[in-house]
Amino acid sequence: MENKPEIRIYVACLASYNNGILHGAWIDADQEPWTIYDGIRAMLATSPIADAEDWAIHDHEGFEGVHISEYAGIESVAEIAAFIAGHGKLGAELFGHFGDIAEAREAIEERYHGAYPSLADYVQDMTEGCTAIPESLRYYIDWQAMARDAEMSGDLFTVETAHDEVHVFAGV
Repeated sequence: MENKPEIRIYVACLASYNNGILHGAWIDADQEPWTIYDGIRAMLATSPIADAEDWAIHDHEGFEGVHISEYAGIESVAEIAAFIAGHGKLGAELFGHFGDIAEAREAIEERYHGAYPSLADYVQDMTEGCTAIPESLRYYIDWQAMARDAEMSGDLFTVETAHDEVHVFAGV
């Protein structure tokens, strides 16, 4: 079993913060928004400042480089966290590419072609799977140029998550 880092946010009590007191809690972000709100309410209830009600996200972990703003909506944070929990670095990179969780989800569910060492490897696999290439012509094919042309035309786009790991998607 893979050991995944927690996806969580640090929520701070602003009444305490404004009075020079650090009071907050780390809350698991990969859960339903109402559960996150329950964690925020519990943190505010233990604030050293009476009747504290204002809060902000002061830190976050496990979001694979996705920036979470101080006043991000909890529904949005929970949705992004769930997407990253389900798809890891690829999910984070897709969200970064599109800037919209719905578009990132649509890309991975409907336009994903798989992971390859390079886009040229994908183009070669697809071409050889669909077309019989005569042995006498095999060495004249420039797979790198074909891959570049497919990407430049918008037919394909890639997300690189590691050295020799390129995820290929159909273009829009």
